[in-house]
Amino acid sequence: MLIKQVIDVYDLIDRSDIDGAKVSSYFESLGAKYIDVTKFSGEKGSTDFIKIIIPGKKGKHGGGSAPTLGILGRLGGIGARPEMIGFVSDGDGALSALAVAAKLLDMQAKGDFLDGDVIICTHICPDAPTQPHDPVPFMGSPVDMATVNEAEVSGDLDAILSIDTTKGNRIINVSGFAISPTVKEGYILRISNDLLTIMQDVTGGLPNVFALTTQDITPYGNDLYHLNSILQPATATDAPVVGVAITTQTAVPGCATGASHFVHIEAASRFAVEVAKYFGQNKCRFYDAAEFALIQEKYGSMKHLQGFGKGGL
Repeated sequence: MLIKQVIDVYDLIDRSDIDGAKVSSYFESLGAKYIDVTKFSGEKGSTDFIKIIIPGKKGKHGGGSAPTLGILGRLGGIGARPEMIGFVSDGDGALSALAVAAKLLDMQAKGDFLDGDVIICTHICPDAPTQPHDPVPFMGSPVDMATVNEAEVSGDLDAILSIDTTKGNRIINVSGFAISPTVKEGYILRISNDLLTIMQDVTGGLPNVFALTTQDITPYGNDLYHLNSILQPATATDAPVVGVAITTQTAVPGCATGASHFVHIEAASRFAVEVAKYFGQNKCRFYDAAEFALIQEKYGSMKHLQGFGKGGL
């Protein structure tokens, strides 16, 4: 279980002066050796991106060949100060990803090493802006989505789990977490049976899958409606991406405080840890490579959906 890690990380980041340096120091105290913190600034402020590499015993970081999993905590910000006081619902993705990092480091300290490398990325902003959105307000971000992808999505990732609060909608109507179909190179592929099995084992219930539209997998800034930013990493990589949405039955604003449920965050985090175990052992496929080759042969490339289209930027 990750209850301790979720609580510890929450206590760390639920403060008005939190920044990347404080988060980095905390993870160094847990034994992390490979941490990078980079500040990015935009018109609406700045945020600190943090990347934590947790090498596996057969991972590429040490010269091995086991596949690398990226776990991204997606969000606009963990706080919306001064408009809102405290940790906002939108911060759940960052909290979950960092709790995963803390758990994997704790496992290593106790002698349990995964086969593959795991790279955890998120960003720390206690005073992000808000923005209008239907049906409830969204959190904004101090930097644009292209900058977020540049900081978090790297070419050494063989697959990505994108964890994001996804409560501000009427599409997902369950409390807990849900996963998306696999998105790769502009295609929305069928749901991974391996991920469904892991989710079922972790929750002890039937798996929840949320719907995607073509608009959701196109880049922000193209004037199309998006469910949220959960699948934006898929616009910046050829690796398969699956969204892990932390969800509620009702539409909850991303800027709401007191709206984070540790049991849901813990379950999503535990799911990510289990995926990392199996993925590094080549026992968890995000997609069927042969079927993907066939769909491309029959229907061609859909990579244009990763860009801005006609008349785009």
